[in-house]
Amino acid sequence: MSSEVTEQLIAELKAGSAGAFEAVYAAEKVAVYGFLVRLAGDTNVAADLFQNVWLKLARYAPRLRPDTHIRAWLLTVARREFISFRRAQALDLSRWLTLDRPVASLDAADPSLSELVSALSRLADGDREVLLLSSVEGLDAEQAAEALGVAPAALRQRLSRARKRLSTLLDELAVEPAVLGAKTSGR
Repeated sequence: MSSEVTEQLIAELKAGSAGAFEAVYAAEKVAVYGFLVRLAGDTNVAADLFQNVWLKLARYAPRLRPDTHIRAWLLTVARREFISFRRAQALDLSRWLTLDRPVASLDAADPSLSELVSALSRLADGDREVLLLSSVEGLDAEQAAEALGVAPAALRQRLSRARKRLSTLLDELAVEPAVLGAKTSGR
């Protein structure tokens, strides 16, 4: 979307336009849901958090700045919803053991992909978040930094550390580095 279209869409959202909300939902639902599934590792949790993200957009749309990058805003809300969920889950001792459930395989037919998913699931939440935002969701450094609430320089440092940890895990799983492709190598 061009910045003029985005600014117009934000203005319509701020005014309470159902059409603008539907346009944002249609454009961003796949990215938001995919991010939550990869972050939570559980489609049921992701579906609940996904609904909360859109409720927050409906509630807070009048407060959006005209220059808001809507995908970064939505992914920030999604991340915060996940963090809130994890905090609540940690407090509920009966659910404590579910915190480290493995991420469901995206494609069981591809062992390299399932090993990559397994390695991602073993990373700390912070490492997984930075990798998903920058490599999978396609946010640039500034947008990913905004979503995480850190400076771009801090994001680059976190991303570098997360990549090293992922690489170490993949080495332990004996996965070829080529599996990572250009999205998780470089920069």
